[in-house]
Amino acid sequence: MSSLPALNMLLHLQMAGKAAAQGGPTDRRTIVCVMLAGGWDTFNLLVPRDARHAVYATTRGNLALPLSGPGSLLSLSQNGGDGMLYGVHPSCSGLAELFNGLGGDSNKRRASFITNIGTLIHPTTKAQYLAETVPMPRALFSHSDQIDQWQTSVPQGLTQASGWAGRVADLLHPTANSGDTAMNISFSGNNLLQVGNSTQQFVVTQDGALTLTPAQAGVSPVNPLTVKNVAHTSLISQTYANLMQQSYATLTKNSLELQQHFKEEFDAFDAGAIAGLFPNNPYGEQMLALAKTIAIREQLGVTRQTLFINFGGWDHHGELLVTQAGMLNRLSPALLDFQKALDQMGMQDSVITFTASDFARTLRSNGRGTDHAWGGNSLVFGGPVQGGQVLGTFPDLALDSNDDVGYGGRLIPTTSVDHLFAEMLRWFGVSATDMTYVLPNITNFYSPSSTSLPIGFLKPGTWS
Repeated sequence: MSSLPALNMLLHLQMAGKAAAQGGPTDRRTIVCVMLAGGWDTFNLLVPRDARHAVYATTRGNLALPLSGPGSLLSLSQNGGDGMLYGVHPSCSGLAELFNGLGGDSNKRRASFITNIGTLIHPTTKAQYLAETVPMPRALFSHSDQIDQWQTSVPQGLTQASGWAGRVADLLHPTANSGDTAMNISFSGNNLLQVGNSTQQFVVTQDGALTLTPAQAGVSPVNPLTVKNVAHTSLISQTYANLMQQSYATLTKNSLELQQHFKEEFDAFDAGAIAGLFPNNPYGEQMLALAKTIAIREQLGVTRQTLFINFGGWDHHGELLVTQAGMLNRLSPALLDFQKALDQMGMQDSVITFTASDFARTLRSNGRGTDHAWGGNSLVFGGPVQGGQVLGTFPDLALDSNDDVGYGGRLIPTTSVDHLFAEMLRWFGVSATDMTYVLPNITNFYSPSSTSLPIGFLKPGTWS
């Protein structure tokens, strides 16, 4: 069952390059996606600290985190939101600080939680799910399908592969493949999120860009890699009569020149003032690289920028408590220090970061861990965010509740990923008329021309 007529979907996807904004924005804004691949168990990340904790503890069994004593939840102090009491995983003191206020300053609340969010085509009730009277996302509970759907925002599937950030680049930065630095930069290789219909992402590493470094003048190129690079550079610098050969050489040469430009700017940036903030682990090193890339966006010539980083390994079917605690103990300070670096550089108000994952996990333990589920919790943070709130509708955690479709506690999302993306994109500068090109299902959940926000995590005056 399709929620959009095939012709309408096709028309949306054929708009690439035709909706480029005339005279684009002049201020600079960045959206950062932290992809936590594998499906992280976010109902042990954000946990009720009121009477609902008893229901949580009964449902989660041997995985439940206590209210007091060793390994107990860290308290969150809400500033609005749903007004209920919550805590976070004991390994997440950094996330608690983002929520409660940087350095204990409640005026610097930077993070809020969006609860029970997931992929949807239409708003869906348990009765509709069981009766199959509304269309469902394709291949629910599948890693590959669900992680793709978070990136495409088209859960029913696409006739051609593109991601919502890529489609934003089609609109706001359509000349990226003609010599300009790309709007979308990935630190984790190729991804679907940042691929547009007429634009591509720009792949770099935490050390900068990948370049073909030629031999130094007067030095014999004895290193085999240097020999190969010099030969390749020579080949792409030639002029070819064959059109395909010339096109390949031109595209490759342009790409390498962009990589070289990025690396020069990246290496020239003095990160000394912020480098000491970050933990000495892979998460910290890569978040430092993201901070540096945001700091040089003016030199890169972009007014809008999306950054993508993937931290995988969250598929905890076994040993969830020990493994998740160790991973959160590395992730949490890296996210906190990333935001602290932005604040220190005075860039906090021009960056929004959000977490994504394939899906959440079952509420019930399988004995040592949890299995694939659906709706879960996401974190959104940055200067434009009204921090200190739990937003959306926190679900009933009792097994077989109206939110649970079975199989050990798989929760139907009550907030769509489209709600989250649409709110960030209103801040980013995507117009109401272009929103359905970026998010083809958005009108099933929200009117892009509305005078209110789909969720409400943005501060007043930061969006249009």
